[in-house]
Amino acid sequence: MRVMVMVKATTDSEAGVMPSNELGEAMGKFNEELVNAGIMLAGEGLKPSSKGKRVAFDGPGRRVIDGPFAETRELVAGYWIWEVKDMDEAVEWVKRCPNPMPGPSEIEIRPVYELSDFAEALTPDVIELHERTGERLAEREAGKS
Repeated sequence: MRVMVMVKATTDSEAGVMPSNELGEAMGKFNEELVNAGIMLAGEGLKPSSKGKRVAFDGPGRRVIDGPFAETRELVAGYWIWEVKDMDEAVEWVKRCPNPMPGPSEIEIRPVYELSDFAEALTPDVIELHERTGERLAEREAGKS
């Protein structure tokens, strides 16, 4: 089971406050544990929403909205993609994580849809299209290593 693990933004992360060296080291060691355990597939920190944009969709219309975005507690400051056996394992790993922010913070865990989850909603041709795309992406990633 793949999960996305999201570090929620705080006032500090939205202000661009960089982590201390101690936190950087602790997170680096935690990431190393995740990689060594075969859990971590990807992960990155995100710059503040003031550096981002949103695109709002309404039918054929598109509207670009510049950051920063309101509701800091709803924003994501970083993420991981993990491969775990179940949600309980993901929770246990998150509980081992150093506090990712200088003060109170939250980490959200969400299961990632697998193509098989869409079997009843999509035709075999559409599923094959997504499988081909996934294979090409995997090939591209394999070529980078």
